[in-house]
Order: sequence, then structure tokens, then C-alpha cells
Amino acid sequence: MPKIGSDSEGGSTPLLAPDETPVAIVLNAGAASPFLLLGDHAGREIPRSLGDLGVPPAAMHRHIAWDIGVAGLGQRLSQALDACFIRQRFSRLVIDCNRAPQRADAIPEVSDGVPIPGNLRLTPADARARHAAIAAPYQARVAAELDARAGRPTTLISLHSFTPSMQGFDRPWRFGVLHAGDSAFSLAVLAELRATEGEAVVGDNQPYRMDEVDFTVPHHARPRGLDYLELEVRQDLIADPAGQRWAAALLADLLPKALRAVSA
Repeated sequence: MPKIGSDSEGGSTPLLAPDETPVAIVLNAGAASPFLLLGDHAGREIPRSLGDLGVPPAAMHRHIAWDIGVAGLGQRLSQALDACFIRQRFSRLVIDCNRAPQRADAIPEVSDGVPIPGNLRLTPADARARHAAIAAPYQARVAAELDARAGRPTTLISLHSFTPSMQGFDRPWRFGVLHAGDSAFSLAVLAELRATEGEAVVGDNQPYRMDEVDFTVPHHARPRGLDYLELEVRQDLIADPAGQRWAAALLADLLPKALRAVSA
């Protein structure tokens, strides 16, 4: 059997079929909005060459496979703001596009207690093939959109969602604002969300914090001197179209307010 993604000469099988590209799904490219929306974990496809990774079908509907609701939220927010939305089509279980490629958790062997058999015993060549086919083109598409916006005001917004309960802990937050202490826009969004939703249910670097684990926002925003927001929304709030419409309407009003506050 030919090796998928092998670096050896001849006999290697491409990871992706032609109809499985591009890996980045882009809505409203070149839009006028100052916001560029991203969805690192918005998709849950698995390349056909990898089968099902040994993961039960039910698990592919869980948070381990994707950020539930982000694809729909991003689409609606893109329309409401006239903003470009770039999202990944493949599951974070294949490769996590919000991780540096050298990190061990970029291709997880276990996620929230669920083994990922298709990720066991990968060779360095296997890992490089996944990065080259999926993560690198996604990040390149984000960079290309930013290059096309050179000279225009741009704020990067990375959309994520989080599971309501993790390891036996029921998370009280409805939203989480993740930042590294260097984002005026993030702090303005935090203030606006807390004024709207209540301080107790809007986490400041909760349920996660922005640190060395995050890749996309630091990789693109810092070298370009861009302000940013990494926003987490609790998954039960945006799991269906009605919830996605509600969140998109809220954010379409709130994000421009926050931007005006830091631009004043």
C-alpha cells in the first residue's frame, strides 16, 4: 500500500483529492469591513485518504472535532458586517490550524478522553504532509487576504466556540475574550459584552487564555501591528441557526461600537 504523504520518491499517495481543495473556504473576499473574520476550527471534514481516523461517527459531532456553530455564526456575521470570513474545512482532529506545526498537540492522539487511532504512530513525514496540505494553505490564504488589505484599517477576529462542560466542570461563561494583554480592541469588546450580558458570564481569558498555545492570531496580527480579538462563544448558544442569528446580531452591533471606542 502506498504511504500517504510519504517523502519518499514515487509511490506516495496525495493526502487530498482535487475535489477536497481548497482547504480554506472564503466568504466575501475583499469586503469593505475593517474586520477580517477567521474560523480555525469551523470545519469537520476528514480527507478521504485518512478514512475516519478510527473515530466513532458520534464523536465527529462533538466539540473535539470542530468548533460547533462557528461556521454558521461566521457566515451570518460576514453578511451583517460586510466582512470577509475565512474558515478551515477540515477537522481539528486531522491537524489543528491554531497550533504551531511542531507542537505535539497539533495532531492529537487523544481529545477529551477520546482516542484518535488514525493519529497514532505517525512519522515526521506524515505530520509534514498534513501541515503542507491543510494548515499551511489555510494560513497562506489568511496572509493573502491581509496582503490584499495592505494600507486599509484591519482588525483580526478569530471566532471559536467552547463546550459548556469540560472534565466535570460546568462552565458559567457565555462568552470568553482571549487576549495577551496587548489588545485595546479585545478589552473594549470585553467591556461591551459585560455591559450587555453581565460581568459574571463573560470571561476575561476564560475558559482559555491566549498564550504560547495559540498560533493564528499571534502569527498574523503581531508582525503586521494589527489589533485583534479571539472570541469564544459557548456552543449551546450557537448550535442551531436561531442561536447563530442571535449571536451574529449581537456581535454585529457590538464589534463596531468597540472599534469606535478604541479609535476615538
